[in-house]
Amino acid sequence: MSISTKKGDKGKTSLWSGERIEKSSNRVEAYGTVDELNSFISEAKHYVKIERVKEIISEIQNDLFKVGGSLASIGAFKYPVTEEDVDRITSYVHEFEREISFNGFVIPGTTIQSAKLDICRTIARRSERRVITLSKAEEIEENVKKYLNRLSDLIYIMARHEEKSEGKLLLKKWD
Repeated sequence: MSISTKKGDKGKTSLWSGERIEKSSNRVEAYGTVDELNSFISEAKHYVKIERVKEIISEIQNDLFKVGGSLASIGAFKYPVTEEDVDRITSYVHEFEREISFNGFVIPGTTIQSAKLDICRTIARRSERRVITLSKAEEIEENVKKYLNRLSDLIYIMARHEEKSEGKLLLKKWD
C-alpha cells in the first residue's frame, strides 16, 4: 500500500479515529503543530550535549505521539496522556530548577543546543495555543493541555541547563 492515497487531494484528511475532516480545521492545526514540535525536538537531540537532556528528549518524543494521537482522535484515544506523564515532566522541571537560579531575564540561545531547544519551546507554546483554541469548540483531554503547558517549561529549563554547563547562561539585568 502506498503512502500516496490521493484521498487528501480535495482538502480532507482522516483522523486516527477514522473520521474525515477538513485539513484547515483547528484539530488538524493542533496535531500538526505537535508533529512539527516532534520534528524540531528530534533535531535538537542531535545538538544537545548533556546525556540527561538527550534521555528526556527521547521520552518527550514518545509522549508527543500520545499527545498527537489524542488530538487526532474524536473520543478516547487508546494511549492517552496520563496524569503520570504530566507529573513525570513536572518532576524534571524541578530537578533542573534545583541546579539553576535566575536573577534576570534570560537571553535565549547562547549555545547552538540551547538555540535549538528555544525554537522547540516556542513551538510547544504555539501547540498549546492551538490546543486551547480547539478546546473552545471541542472537548480535549485535560492531561493533553497540562502536558503541553509543562512541556514548554521543561524545554526552557533544559536549554538553560545546556547553557549553564558551558558557562554561557546569559541574563539581562535591568539597572
